[in-house]
Amino acid sequence: MASPNSSEDSGLASAVKSRSAHVVHLTHNDLDAVGADAVHRMKFGNDGVFTIWSSVGKFSSLFSLVAACDGKGDLLSISDLGFHNDTESIAAKAKKNGWVVEWRDHHRWREEEIKKIEKVVPLLRIDTSSCGSGIVARDLMPGDPVATEVARVVCDYDLWKHEDPRSAVLGQVLQRKANRDHVRDCLIKGIFSDEQIEREYREIKEEMESMMRHSLRQATFAGTKYRIAFAPMYGYPSETAHFIRNEKKTDIEVIIGRDGKFSIRSVPPISHLIAREFGGGGHPGAAGGSFNFTVVERFTWWLFKKSRHFDELVKVAETL
Repeated sequence: MASPNSSEDSGLASAVKSRSAHVVHLTHNDLDAVGADAVHRMKFGNDGVFTIWSSVGKFSSLFSLVAACDGKGDLLSISDLGFHNDTESIAAKAKKNGWVVEWRDHHRWREEEIKKIEKVVPLLRIDTSSCGSGIVARDLMPGDPVATEVARVVCDYDLWKHEDPRSAVLGQVLQRKANRDHVRDCLIKGIFSDEQIEREYREIKEEMESMMRHSLRQATFAGTKYRIAFAPMYGYPSETAHFIRNEKKTDIEVIIGRDGKFSIRSVPPISHLIAREFGGGGHPGAAGGSFNFTVVERFTWWLFKKSRHFDELVKVAETL
């Protein structure tokens, strides 16, 4: 019997194969990805882009799924997603199957990783000083005032500048994936707020306050070189991490879901290095990985909010 995921993947593969759009945009699932998708649609038109939203953990499997389909000379544009160990072979497969792969990312890549991907894709653009939307806007819509403003607002949130209050609203509204298409369609038109966005923000803010305090009450603190918080995820991982940091003066915050997947934030620029040791990646200040909980560990984490993996992560962090 097929699992729900295999059924979902089969449906996605069928949709890719029967696409009418000549651009498949494989991107992350946050505000930066939504901004990048808006710019793609400014460039190629709404009907010209087939979008696939991906978590960091599912990127390799979704990339592989698309790469296995007939590219027909179409563009496979990847944005706001970084290198994984098997992406070189997947990119080579995509090229063989007729895709033109362009990859734009702002995460940190090792030099050897860049060289591997440059051998098999015609365009690889890495810029850690920007957000993904910023790179996409410069490449696809240079000088366009709407694309430039979208990139500026998105980068304000994604790079934690916090200079434009609109970015915080949009970032929090997109904690609910149901809002992605609406926000994206607004950004295409240069609209950064409307009645729906404001209503969603008010609801989320009230909910978020309660969840963050609940996480903090169940947090565990460890470490000597760094003060590290481990807390359960009830929603809004970025905001929860910064709430804990402000309340408890922590250096690193690890916000953990029921299945062991975690979001990590850090004052020292090492989040991405820690996350890589746990099957993930991301930015120096913000990343994600997984503890790969067993069934028993999921139960004990849910019941006691403790895990043997805490010591493993502390050890990794304090050797960096």
